[in-house]
Amino acid sequence: MCSVCGINRRWVTLARPGPGKLQFIPLGGLGEIGKNISAVVYGNDIILIDCGLAFPEVDMPGIDLVLPDITYLLENKDRVRAIFLTHGHEDHIGAIPYFLKQISVPIYGTRLTMGIVEMKLQEHQVSLHPKSHPVEPGDTVKVGNFSVEFFRVNHSIPDATGLIIRNPVGTIVHTGDFKFDHTPVDGHVADFHKLAQVGSEGVLLLLADSTNAERPGYTPSGKNGRENLRPHYRTGQRAGACLVVCVASAPHSSGRGVGCSPWASCCRCRT
Repeated sequence: MCSVCGINRRWVTLARPGPGKLQFIPLGGLGEIGKNISAVVYGNDIILIDCGLAFPEVDMPGIDLVLPDITYLLENKDRVRAIFLTHGHEDHIGAIPYFLKQISVPIYGTRLTMGIVEMKLQEHQVSLHPKSHPVEPGDTVKVGNFSVEFFRVNHSIPDATGLIIRNPVGTIVHTGDFKFDHTPVDGHVADFHKLAQVGSEGVLLLLADSTNAERPGYTPSGKNGRENLRPHYRTGQRAGACLVVCVASAPHSSGRGVGCSPWASCCRCRT
């Protein structure tokens, strides 16, 4: 049982015939919002998917951040090979500075994700592992017995990806946080062809984002936000002012908000 959250730690051992066993071990983010970090283990190799934090609940006075329990990784630090990042939200990358102070390994993610990580590390005066580098959707990184391919998905932050993790036992597909958006704001549609291809090849384990999966309906396209803002701008125009606040990790939202404003030529954005 986890000493921090009181949840029974559980993992999945996949024993399809092969030269060894493959394990998926969620160290955070399963059945909760935040602290997303998972380990995939084969033989003497451990790779990590994301390394995030959580924000304190109302019953945690005096607590600024909640970090995942990485005791298992500290006990096996010589086997940890790399961290693969799906996107740049805090619940997926926020714990990296604290992690790297204890275990230094290469980190791979898309350009925006890695850019956000590098800014966080500068604040903490922590350096990236020299083998770390940004990737593009479609790139493959080989680490130990694992071959990890990045594929594009849509999310509320640009440059989000899923992961196809190939190994001697079987293929794992990790979707990252995603939605299916056929008209995304940045114009980059999720790679449905890659999903179809890997599906035809055979998938041993699918790890899929399930946030709000029990709610009926579907997530509307990000482009709908512009039309939703127009009535508020008209109200603001009559009042003489309109203040729009956007999430800093969604730059395309800022552009969308300004672009549909009647004062677009004189708008100012501050981050």
